[in-house]
Amino acid sequence: MMTRRLLQLLIGLAMYGVSLAMFIRAGLGLDPWDVFHQGLAVKTGLSIGTVVVIVSFLVLLLWIPLRQWPGIGTLCNAVLVGVFADVGLALIPEISHLGGQAGMLVGAILLNGIASACYIGARLGPGARDGLMTGLARRTGWSVRTSRTGIEIVVLGAGWLLGGSVGIGTVFYALAIGPLVQHLLPRFTVPEPNKPELPVAAADPVAAAP
Repeated sequence: MMTRRLLQLLIGLAMYGVSLAMFIRAGLGLDPWDVFHQGLAVKTGLSIGTVVVIVSFLVLLLWIPLRQWPGIGTLCNAVLVGVFADVGLALIPEISHLGGQAGMLVGAILLNGIASACYIGARLGPGARDGLMTGLARRTGWSVRTSRTGIEIVVLGAGWLLGGSVGIGTVFYALAIGPLVQHLLPRFTVPEPNKPELPVAAADPVAAAP
């Protein structure tokens, strides 16, 4: 069972990084955190994958006052998503026509949903950004959805000011990713040994981004 969980985690994180590269190549807007990552990359000259890794570990420092503890999945997430984002950008060419951009955007959202369900379903620890949202919700009494919304408004605004890409893809991602992950998560959640698989429809799939 642990072998399956580790393999599912690694495949999910690899797909997540590639989906980020697809969003960038689509050129129609990124999700809020990646608008922030891209903005920092524009300003610093670092690759977006490097920025993702750096921001992940900086966010993990914010877990300390929230009394959050990382799992192996958390640490793998912090490193591998950025690595595979850069690999994806090296392999996926630029797209100059709208039809190709739209197709790439749809593919990126679908792949991101599958990737999220894979790594969350492996149950080896949340991503750094997920843990920040859930930890803030636990410490403040806010809902996870409220915590996520507040944080993402801040990072989206900061990323846009830094030069990150905001567009129709940002809106489509926000509308599609929650229902998509909610639909896929039961199919990828690894059940605990000797226990029936718990229903996950009640979970907050909107908290699925790394």
